[in-house]
Amino acid sequence: MNLKQLSLPELEQALAPLAPTPTAIRKVFAAVFAHGAGSVEEVCQAPQVPKRVAEHLRAHAELPRLEVVERRQAEDGFVKYLFASPLGGRVEAVRIPIFDEKYIICVSSQVGCALACDFCMTGKLGFQRNLRTWEILDQVLQVRAEADRPVRGVVFMGMGEPLINYAETIRAAQILSHPAGFSISGTSITFSTAGMVPQIRRYTREGHPYRLAFSVTSAIAEKRLKVLPIEKAHPLPELVEAIREYTQVRRERAMIAYVAISGFNLGLEDALALKETFEGIPIKVDLIDVTDPTGKYQPPTAEELKAFRDHLQVLKAPIARRYSGGKDIGAACGTLEASQYGGKVLRPPVAAGVE
Repeated sequence: MNLKQLSLPELEQALAPLAPTPTAIRKVFAAVFAHGAGSVEEVCQAPQVPKRVAEHLRAHAELPRLEVVERRQAEDGFVKYLFASPLGGRVEAVRIPIFDEKYIICVSSQVGCALACDFCMTGKLGFQRNLRTWEILDQVLQVRAEADRPVRGVVFMGMGEPLINYAETIRAAQILSHPAGFSISGTSITFSTAGMVPQIRRYTREGHPYRLAFSVTSAIAEKRLKVLPIEKAHPLPELVEAIREYTQVRRERAMIAYVAISGFNLGLEDALALKETFEGIPIKVDLIDVTDPTGKYQPPTAEELKAFRDHLQVLKAPIARRYSGGKDIGAACGTLEASQYGGKVLRPPVAAGVE
């Protein structure tokens, strides 16, 4: 029984033959996730866990753990963790500082990625496998254990396409948002998708409280296909209709992630294409500078970005520029590839807070 793999209803089902009280089940669940127990014995010692439940856990339960291979800190305070899994493969997570108040953690959902977006280093690795729920959650558990500020959000924007790994990532989000789990608000958990239309529609039908961010990058189909091969499987009109359904059900603006690439997708024609494509759909646009270590794609100049933001006024929609930090350690959007970069290598902390 992998205690890090089970949602609260699944834990209830697993322990049902022992007839524990609802309180006892929540105490076990909270010991694992809210308190980050380091061993099964710690779970057994939690208050109000009956002896028969503790004996069953000692005999049948496990708390597997990822290995922290390395931590690197960037000049801007971002910290990247490189993890190795006992199930095989390496993944990365990023601790993102939000002013001096809190952290958001960017987690990986797959080892590698099958979508092969042309500006993304993870895509160049190819796909190895989906992560299990416990591997996703252990990224958060281990980063949180070393944090000197509270963790208030999680973004599924690391290695992999989270909606391909739908069941495992949704279960992870359910545990992250549960009051007895990580107690992170559902609105502070975001899934980024390059456009997995069937899963987007499923997500909308199921009515999850988490947010989706839709990677569009160009509303001109020919351009989008050059950098996002998923355009061939799920063409833009199909994606747009799924986004329309999402906004109608959610009654909120859709977050359109737009990777800004110099000389490629920042002209007036690109802004007008966005306007035409999303006519009648409430959106907000997140501009993200491309970060491509190969040098094939370059981020926009200040002049290009200013001109494009002016062009985007035709949308009459909120426009934001997302800061993609940790560039010097390979922690920026599109640079995760489970390899070494520069930055300061951190020692394991002696106590709470990274030294």
